[in-house]
Amino acid sequence: MSDEQLPSALPETHRTRHRRLREQGRLDRAELDAVLEAGFLCHLGVVVDGAPMVVPTVYGSDGRHLYVHGSVAGRSLVASPGAAVCVTVSHVDGLVLARSVFEHGVNYRSAMIHGVPRLVTDPDEKLAGLRCLTEHATPGQWDYARRPSRKELAATALLALSLEEASVKIRTGGPDDGDGPDASLGIWAGVLPLTSVWGEPEADPLLPDGIAPPPHITARAGTRTG
Repeated sequence: MSDEQLPSALPETHRTRHRRLREQGRLDRAELDAVLEAGFLCHLGVVVDGAPMVVPTVYGSDGRHLYVHGSVAGRSLVASPGAAVCVTVSHVDGLVLARSVFEHGVNYRSAMIHGVPRLVTDPDEKLAGLRCLTEHATPGQWDYARRPSRKELAATALLALSLEEASVKIRTGGPDDGDGPDASLGIWAGVLPLTSVWGEPEADPLLPDGIAPPPHITARAGTRTG
């Protein structure tokens, strides 16, 4: 893995240039980092046997790479190394309900990462990538749970995708028709916010009595996701 820092501004390429709703586009890499930090589920788009396939999977980011994992038998991950892919991460923050259906919309944060991923084969990087992925989803869990065995590592495929080429779009605010002809219709308009919150931990029914969830898990209960 290279320690070289990526530029603070996202590059505009033919795949990342904002052609529509340009005002929602963001070119600051910090905005990309924020979108990735807010989630842990992505969608990996790849062509398999000549047909598109979009696979939901968890990810982890170290600021330079996006790590995506799965089974070595998974068709999408087997096909991805050496082939261009597109990974998307999105968060829905609310419905924008306007006076006309045409002006309805969604408040959201999204990122698209383009590139050719590489299959991580170096044992040290593979462990580091899996740690990054685990800690991204549940901080504190890597040091709490058992580490992967050699057999489990052999059965796990890990892809590393550079964050060099990416685009970000964010929409906030209310409807855009408040000063138009439809303003006189007497129809309610505004935003219906959407918030996801972590619930209370639910123990495995087979868990012996007396084993309480660790603090790094209980502390998340009631906190927002995304």
